[in-house]
Amino acid sequence: MIADMSRRTFYDAFAAQNTPEDITHYMDTQFSRESLMAEVGMPDNIFLLAHLDGQPVGYARLLAHEAPQGMGEGPAIEIVRIYAEQSAIGKGVGKALMQHALDLAREEGKNWVWLGVWEHNHRAIAFYTKWGFEKFGEHPFILGSDTQTDWWMRRKL
Repeated sequence: MIADMSRRTFYDAFAAQNTPEDITHYMDTQFSRESLMAEVGMPDNIFLLAHLDGQPVGYARLLAHEAPQGMGEGPAIEIVRIYAEQSAIGKGVGKALMQHALDLAREEGKNWVWLGVWEHNHRAIAFYTKWGFEKFGEHPFILGSDTQTDWWMRRKL
């Protein structure tokens, strides 16, 4: 279920801004159903599911691993993904997932939460900024044949 939702929500979020060839290549190689299913059982991964009217409508994936340079002092956790089904956007799913992710990070004793976001994903950047995240770096993200730039954003807890 998580793998299928991951693929569907990623496609919905980014297909219109990228070529069909790049999206297909990325989803077939780096975002395959099999690789996404393998993430669920990997150490240090935490998945949060959001339900609306009894149906799964969104998820977040957190990963405790080494943070990039410039993060800040103390332990950190990354929000690797936070997505909602198209039908659930604007219904508080993202807000609930973010609040739960921040609460969980505090419970785990983290000082920082960080994430990567495509520099052209203005809706997501506005959402993260509203939650107190700030840009602290950037890195390349390869989508098919296109090298894009992701911003690293962080929030002190």
